[in-house]
Amino acid sequence: MTSSLLCPAAFLSPLEIEEAVTRALAEDLGRAGDVTSIATVPEGTQGRAVVAARKAGRVAGLPLVEAAFRKLAPDMDIKAHARDGDAVVANTSLITVTGPARAMLGSERVALNFIGHLSGVATATSEYVRRVAHTKTRVTCTRKTIPGMRALQKYAVRCGGGFNHRFGLDDAVLIKDNHVAVAGGIRPVLERARGMIGHLVKIEIEVDSLEQLREVLDTGLADVVLLDNFDVPRLREAVAMVKGKLVTEASGGITLETVGAIAETGVDYVSSGALTHSVINLDIGLDIEM
Repeated sequence: MTSSLLCPAAFLSPLEIEEAVTRALAEDLGRAGDVTSIATVPEGTQGRAVVAARKAGRVAGLPLVEAAFRKLAPDMDIKAHARDGDAVVANTSLITVTGPARAMLGSERVALNFIGHLSGVATATSEYVRRVAHTKTRVTCTRKTIPGMRALQKYAVRCGGGFNHRFGLDDAVLIKDNHVAVAGGIRPVLERARGMIGHLVKIEIEVDSLEQLREVLDTGLADVVLLDNFDVPRLREAVAMVKGKLVTEASGGITLETVGAIAETGVDYVSSGALTHSVINLDIGLDIEM
């Protein structure tokens, strides 16, 4: 069943939530469970806990918090005060949980690990999006994700107002410089790709010079061009050369300080691995009130 805490603009499979939470709890609880809580908290003790954002940011990961508590105590009473995708100020209560204290303590760290990290991704993404809001450019993530966390991180990007690049090697063709080198050039690699793929699969090709871009345009075989590590003047020239014939994507070393100027060149997308591999957790905590 899909959680009502999900971001309305982004889908996350209940199967992904279940698998991620089960794996994380198994890692943390091990074979003997939460021995500290078992030793110090009498069985049957009830408690009330508040999960709150201690700093301002964009929320993502509340359905995983809910799932973590309910995995150890299915009847845990959970009241949500926010949902994924919400922008919150510091000291905002996100969820109130009432139920078995042992279960709260046993799932606390897993719940906070998920929501802290995913809210960090959403918060970083929302800032990138804010800085290009005066342009047509969309902010997108990459495949530079934590192994096993890709679906969750890409969901968090959507919660922050960004868009998703391909999820894996199997859902789009992205020809990089090494593919070009092995295939013997831009035209041969594009001809081979176009001859092999189905009509619903898009072809994107990476270029690192205006000369390579001209070659791509001459073939007429690509759908998207990735302009890799182009500076702002070359990006402007590239967009002018393309004239809307291809979707343009700027990538490579894009930061908060440079993303606005890059977007102003007229590129359709900017992609940044930093949205998923270099974010700082949003400070979110849990306090139990007995």
